[in-house]
Amino acid sequence: MRLLHTMLRVGNLQKSIDFYTKILEMRLLRTSENTEYKYTLAFVGYTEETEGAVIELTYNWGVDSYDLGSAYGHIALGVDNVAATCERIRQAGGTVTREAGPVKGGTTIIAFIEDPDGYKIELIEQRHAGLGLGH
Repeated sequence: MRLLHTMLRVGNLQKSIDFYTKILEMRLLRTSENTEYKYTLAFVGYTEETEGAVIELTYNWGVDSYDLGSAYGHIALGVDNVAATCERIRQAGGTVTREAGPVKGGTTIIAFIEDPDGYKIELIEQRHAGLGLGH
C-alpha cells in the first residue's frame, strides 16, 4: 500500500489552483469534471501521482465555503528554509499564521500558513523532516 492523495473541498477552484501552483510551487497534474454530479477535481503535487502523494482539490459546483470542523489538522511540507519560505509566501500574497521558529519543546523549525479556504499547512525545515517535532 501507499498514500495516493489527500482531498480538500474548496470554494473557488481557480483561486485554490493558483495558491497551490503559484505560491506553493506545485504543478497542476490533471483535472476532471463530472457534469452529472456537478463537481470538478484538480490534482496538484510536486511529483507525478505514480511517484508520490498529491492533493486532490474538489470543487462542488455552487458551494463557496465549508465548515472545516475540529478534526482536520494540517498538511506538512518540507522546505529548505522556513523563514525564507514564509517571506516568499507572504510576498506572493499568502497568509502566514505562525512565523518560523522552533516547535514548542523542541528545536525543529516550523511555521504555519493557510490556503484560500483556511486549511492549515505546516512548513518544516527539511533537515528536520521525518525526525519528529521533538528534535
